[in-house]
Amino acid sequence: MPQDTAQRLQAVTLRIVNAARRADRPVPQLLAVGKTRDASELAALCALRLAAGEPRPAFGENYVQEAAAKAAALADGPIEWHLIGHLQSNKARQAAELFDWVQTVDRPRLVAALARHRPAERAPLNVLVQVNIDDEESKHGCRPEDVPGLADAIAAQPRLALRGLMAIPAPHPQPERRRAAFARMRAAFEALAAEYPQADTLSMGMSDDLEEAIAEGATLVRVGTALFGPRPPDNATRARAE
Repeated sequence: MPQDTAQRLQAVTLRIVNAARRADRPVPQLLAVGKTRDASELAALCALRLAAGEPRPAFGENYVQEAAAKAAALADGPIEWHLIGHLQSNKARQAAELFDWVQTVDRPRLVAALARHRPAERAPLNVLVQVNIDDEESKHGCRPEDVPGLADAIAAQPRLALRGLMAIPAPHPQPERRRAAFARMRAAFEALAAEYPQADTLSMGMSDDLEEAIAEGATLVRVGTALFGPRPPDNATRARAE
């Protein structure tokens, strides 16, 4: 098993724990982002996390088809699969059947499609509302003022479980600008949780800004590069293209 994988996991875990300690907040869950990574890389990281005592390591994928191939290759592993990329309505059936969590619900049509296709023999699909907190034209996500309506629609579906909010704030170079966006997300999350006590997850923060996100109350951080290292040139090109 590559030693550098173990070292990166240790370093990321330390960053998360230290950030939570400084902010006097609970240690958030680590979601390993496997976009463009091989199943073998996920398997190696999963083994390390299991050895560290995690009963079911969480992995996030951006694309349904890519996730399906990896889930098939790693079917023997106790992995919790999260969709963290934009979901087209025509992929809702496959997503509802494959994932444990969909973090990118941003429109009523998607709520209905996921609920309709969630298999009856599986637990309700855990859902986060994706919020476009900085109102960026290039990003998906609903407006903050649309969160209550979407939350109501999700909560009304017995095959879905409303769990909270997700955001990808603008990558401002100034930490204080990033933290301000995270603070707005925390306020939105607190308002949601006051209405729906089952909402317990605030997914925000990535490799470059997880400390600011944790300081503002992230309960789950999505980390890719800091765990797996830089993508090989062919994978980096593919990621930009997709």
